[in-house]
Amino acid sequence: MHMTERRLESRYLCADLVRVDWLAGEDEFSTIEAVLEDISPQGACVQVDVPIPEGCTISLTAGLKQFTGFVSYCTIREFGYFVGIRFSDPAAWSTSTFEPQHLTNLTDFWTGPGKPN
Repeated sequence: MHMTERRLESRYLCADLVRVDWLAGEDEFSTIEAVLEDISPQGACVQVDVPIPEGCTISLTAGLKQFTGFVSYCTIREFGYFVGIRFSDPAAWSTSTFEPQHLTNLTDFWTGPGKPN
């Protein structure tokens, strides 16, 4: 299965446990523990056990830092649902605001003429 890359900025692969809270309806508030899969200044991807509706308001709590935004996609894969979060603040995240336990910059692996911008 091929997915089109929709991100506008570089992302960092990571692995960390986070809390996700979302509001699916007027009175439907849910909380779940999630695995943070990747993060960038404008958004993140988390892996969860249940689907989270696209477009709903969502917050991601990592350590003492909370990031808010909306669900941009929710895709089922072999090991659960992967949920894309678009942060409300376009520069919400940086390594100085929160650094996941395991963090890898993908652009560090690209060299030569095929290096992405």
